[in-house]
Amino acid sequence: MEKCELRPWNLSDLDSLVQYANNWNIAKNLTDKFPFPYTEDDGKRFIENVSKHDPVHVFAITIDGEAIGAIGIHPQDDIHRKNAELGYWLAEPFWGQGIISHAIKKVVDYAFTTFEIERVFARPFGTNTASQKVLEKNNFVLEGKFEKALFKNGAYLDELIYAIRRESWESYKTTKND
Repeated sequence: MEKCELRPWNLSDLDSLVQYANNWNIAKNLTDKFPFPYTEDDGKRFIENVSKHDPVHVFAITIDGEAIGAIGIHPQDDIHRKNAELGYWLAEPFWGQGIISHAIKKVVDYAFTTFEIERVFARPFGTNTASQKVLEKNNFVLEGKFEKALFKNGAYLDELIYAIRRESWESYKTTKND
């Protein structure tokens, strides 16, 4: 596995963002807010939007300085304020190399040390088994399944809810450091 780094997005990432994000195999596993085709204007809007957050919520996943994906932690509000949603995508040429697993571990650590939350959750589609496996590898637990709750590309899909809680994260970190 190549070691990835997480860093804030900047406009110099635009070319690699558009190159890698403009991929149906990525877009089909994300909400409709992630456009396909993915244009330069989409990339500019994305970078401008995520650059406004302080502290950072969305990071570029990089290998040797090149942005090859995105991972974000999205704190919730109101009665959900002790939760944050995890979202991510990785460029297809880098799939299966352990990169996203490494990025998830880093961003979960960041989430629990930066925000006053008790739970990080992710909502992969029922058809996205690779995402389910990488969440499980990072100690996320399947908390719920909503059958045919999502409508994407003319088909109904299951929505899965995976989560890791602060207590589990702290316990896992303690055992890993012994």
